[in-house]
Amino acid sequence: MPYRRFVRLLFVIAAALCVGPLCAEPLHLQDYLAMHGRSADEHVAYGPASSQFVELFRARGSGPFPVVVLVHGGCWARQYGGLRQIAPLAGALADKGWMVWSIEYRGIDEEGGGFPGTYLDVAQALQRLSGEASRLNIDLSRIVVVGHSAGAQLALWAAARHRIATGSALYSATPMRLPTVIGLGALPDLKDAGDIRRACGVNAVALTGKPQPGREEVFADTSPQSMLPIGSEMILINGELDSVAPPAIAKHFANDARRAGDSIRYIEVPNASHYDEVSIDSPVWPVLFRTIQTSFSSR
Repeated sequence: MPYRRFVRLLFVIAAALCVGPLCAEPLHLQDYLAMHGRSADEHVAYGPASSQFVELFRARGSGPFPVVVLVHGGCWARQYGGLRQIAPLAGALADKGWMVWSIEYRGIDEEGGGFPGTYLDVAQALQRLSGEASRLNIDLSRIVVVGHSAGAQLALWAAARHRIATGSALYSATPMRLPTVIGLGALPDLKDAGDIRRACGVNAVALTGKPQPGREEVFADTSPQSMLPIGSEMILINGELDSVAPPAIAKHFANDARRAGDSIRYIEVPNASHYDEVSIDSPVWPVLFRTIQTSFSSR
């Protein structure tokens, strides 16, 4: 069944039957903060700082395994968590037969976090994945990166790293190619400081750094909206009721990306909030699962 027909059918059935997660009340912040899942199968450090590690959720079987990379949200700050709240999603994806690499990173409220440390952490975690591919029997040609909220900005940034100029502290000669990126409730435009401040109370300078000689344009290596075209397949999924990263933000990014020549889709899920976007008991979960499944089956 074509993907769009599947999504429409899903919501028609939900409206008619009003059963299961598709009819649940939208989640609020307190519901999100209470979320937790099973413990990871491995804790993999990629640096010396306490937040420089990955939680690995193993798929069962012989492989080689596709891998889902998760980049949690939480306003780029340690104080808001994010890794624990995304653990139920990580466990559910591993149960579907995919290896899951869930990245923790230094937040703007930690020593070394913000620009450039937070970005370098994501890059290092991806590099560590590449180094672990043989041991874990992972197929590096079948990677889907899923980021939520602030994590979606980082996931999209990671896919766009090949566009970073050599003078930047974030430059890499051989960044990992990320074929597919899924942004859940994404905040991709650091140049719109109002969106970032309204959503998180964050000064965008913490994420972009200040202009310096040779790096006058601080958004060119940090803000996905300013790094188009990215070149990866992109799918943006937003809850209709998302008030943290309203659908208009994702739609604007999708339109700009499409004009720049990128392949991008936008999916809006009715009766879903910002926090439903990472819940496996919400109407977003079947849409996200099918999106990942379709991406892997096409490779």
